[in-house]
Amino acid sequence: MQDYFYELADHLQSLMRGNEVWTASYHAEDSDFVRFNHNKVRQAGSVVQREITVDLIQGQRHAAASTTLCGDLEIDRPRVRRMVEDQRELVPHVSEDPYLLYSTEVRSSERIDRSNLPARDQAVRSVMQAGEGKDLVGIYAAGGIHAGFANSMGQRNWFTAFSFNLDWSLYHSTDKAVKSGYAGFTWSDADLSARMGAASEQLAILARSPRTIDPGKYRVYLSPVALYEILSTVSWGGFGLKDHRTKQTSLLKMAEGGATLHPSVMITENTAEGIAPDFQGQGFIRPGKVELISQGCFRNCLASPRSAKEYGVPTNGASGDESPQSIDMGAGQVPRAEVLRELGTGLYINNLWYLNYSDRPACRMTGMTRFATLWVENGQVVAPVNVMRFDESLYRILGQNLVGLTAERDLILDSETYGKRSTRSARVPGAVVDEFAFTL
Repeated sequence: MQDYFYELADHLQSLMRGNEVWTASYHAEDSDFVRFNHNKVRQAGSVVQREITVDLIQGQRHAAASTTLCGDLEIDRPRVRRMVEDQRELVPHVSEDPYLLYSTEVRSSERIDRSNLPARDQAVRSVMQAGEGKDLVGIYAAGGIHAGFANSMGQRNWFTAFSFNLDWSLYHSTDKAVKSGYAGFTWSDADLSARMGAASEQLAILARSPRTIDPGKYRVYLSPVALYEILSTVSWGGFGLKDHRTKQTSLLKMAEGGATLHPSVMITENTAEGIAPDFQGQGFIRPGKVELISQGCFRNCLASPRSAKEYGVPTNGASGDESPQSIDMGAGQVPRAEVLRELGTGLYINNLWYLNYSDRPACRMTGMTRFATLWVENGQVVAPVNVMRFDESLYRILGQNLVGLTAERDLILDSETYGKRSTRSARVPGAVVDEFAFTL
């Protein structure tokens, strides 16, 4: 597939006229998908797809276009040629782009990971054995994700990674379920069984009569998945250079008001250990790590090429939306086995959803608990808790009210498959937080 893309790049070069410049981004995958219901396979299939995006540039004018590819050069070369011809007709009629910036320094790279994935049938058997006797509902997605970049200056970049993502729920009845996941690069039946066992223990708790808790402030444990939902909300406009310069960032108090989080909070964009390519669509290389928050203090923005040119700063290879692709939060000191003891009396929260800002400048957000939220007394799980709404600020959650972060972290791969499998990922600990505010 790499050689195929490079041959297409050579073909693109042969199509150029005069002072035309081009950049090309390539995305492909070969993925297996399996859907489960009642712990049985309900739908299984494989997807192989390829897409190329070409930006044709003449001075400060440019036009981008995309097309799907079939993998046969005899068919794909004419398809790309027709696309470029259409772009060539369009470019003279578009306005000059004052913030156009693409890499002119040739920095070619190659990362090709080895596949450690099981055969699809083997993975399916493992899931069904682990979920035997349970109403398991979920989706398994696995396979290779490929990306490439090329330009008329001769730069060539390639990326191949293999990963799996099993996103599942064990249902008790009606809307009562325990949601869990298992993702990574090397499959382990033992790891899957351990996760399924933990989910099964919580499923048994859901059979107890649920409690309704009055609105108020409680000590809570946020699982890595729940904390990731909060970080994902913050990532929406929190770290981008343009959001900071236009004062729209939700972290404005940190960036300009001197606000800080707990000194133990470390957040980085960790491209080196994620599944996103280490290059982006204009040919800039992403650093292995970018410190976003260190020792509770804001450090760096994510700067896309357009924002970098607009505000006169160097780009650090961020994507157009300037949100983290491989967010990484440092671990703490609380052993996961001691979480219930550390929590004492309060709420054990596995999942949050429907998050949105309730006060963006204050980085305050609201959302709902989901699936298995459990009431804990004196370090012992007592009962499930009915759905509640929270309203809290990041400065309280990861600042003044943070009791501790877990020593273990979870690898979370974004399960989004709309159009193509997502390459966003995260490594996140769990968090014990005091006086977490519930409003309903």
